[in-house]
Amino acid sequence: MKKKIYLSAPALICCAGRNRNELYDSCLKGNQNGLVIHEYNGDKFRVGLIEGKLPEGCHVLPYSDNSKILKIIDAALEQLTAEAEKAVLKYGRDKIGVCFGSCENGSEASLMAHNVFFTGGKFPQGYDLSFQSASFPAEYISRKFNITGPCITAAAACASGASAIVRGAELIKAGICGAVIAGGADIVSQTVITGFNVLEAVSMDLCNPFSKNRKGINLGEGAAFFVLDSQEISGIELLGYGESSDAYHMTAPSAEGPAWAMNAAIIDAGINKEQIGYINLHGTGTHLNDKAESLALRTVFKNPPPASSTKPVTGHTLGAAGALETAICWMALNERKGLPVHCWDGVFDEDAPINPAVSGHEPTSICMTNSFAFGGCNVSLILGRIE
Repeated sequence: MKKKIYLSAPALICCAGRNRNELYDSCLKGNQNGLVIHEYNGDKFRVGLIEGKLPEGCHVLPYSDNSKILKIIDAALEQLTAEAEKAVLKYGRDKIGVCFGSCENGSEASLMAHNVFFTGGKFPQGYDLSFQSASFPAEYISRKFNITGPCITAAAACASGASAIVRGAELIKAGICGAVIAGGADIVSQTVITGFNVLEAVSMDLCNPFSKNRKGINLGEGAAFFVLDSQEISGIELLGYGESSDAYHMTAPSAEGPAWAMNAAIIDAGINKEQIGYINLHGTGTHLNDKAESLALRTVFKNPPPASSTKPVTGHTLGAAGALETAICWMALNERKGLPVHCWDGVFDEDAPINPAVSGHEPTSICMTNSFAFGGCNVSLILGRIE
């Protein structure tokens, strides 16, 4: 018998909300106020930064108090403490794992340390090369909750957060863990924004996915985490998941890989595709990504269900996006107040058609969320509400 996986209420923070209720409200209203103009090295970009006070750090590892990505992780995990503690009491510290996804992967720590080095001729006191490793935030989470189970970092570009959830589910299904803290986090670092700008993928205008007038992404930062458990800790279940790695191109997407991932998720969930009532699209607002995703949708679904990209609200939070968008689906299923609206100018592109979700759509009991990344890393997750 297939082991079920349940997701706790999500713990999160991003420019559109500092908790799950604020974010869901922003998605229902199409609130894009978090995406504002900021300057980086003389150039101006529209980005979704997390403003305001953040935790000072939990002092579990040297150098951790200066890192914004760890402060963002802390801000989200403060909302997950009660669920994490319950899991530890239930299973023991050695049976609780961490699966973390990110794209930033240490560049923030490296830049901070090297700026000090170039100015003063030596690295900051206590600095160590391990602080800029991809695994450092995952280790930080383990230390924060004093858990000793498997500690895994998923590095699948912008599908990392969704991939981390899959890895967590597999650890539980294999009997290695009783529960897993799974999710992702990312910041808008100088490295990230420079890289996407060089690719000419960044838009100064508000992100406009699937419109004929789309110009590119708005970068954002955020974190989102769940406790995964095979026992019923909430009314929301991870019904199925699908992954593909088509290696089509380093940056350009294909339609085949995303279609494989969606079909695999539907098969794994054991449902009919017609039962899916909402799809949270990857929807970056770049010409090639939206076209490929739309073609994949038309391959998988004869009549695709209502769908929306929530990146015009949150910004593209990179490695956190898959987890953050899973959290949005969790809220849509749990709260039953409606579907996240699709924010765009309404100008249809015949090369990238979708069925845009609008205010007033009836709640659904099954959602799909898509994360399609550089290098052909594709993940689709399907969530369902226990009726």
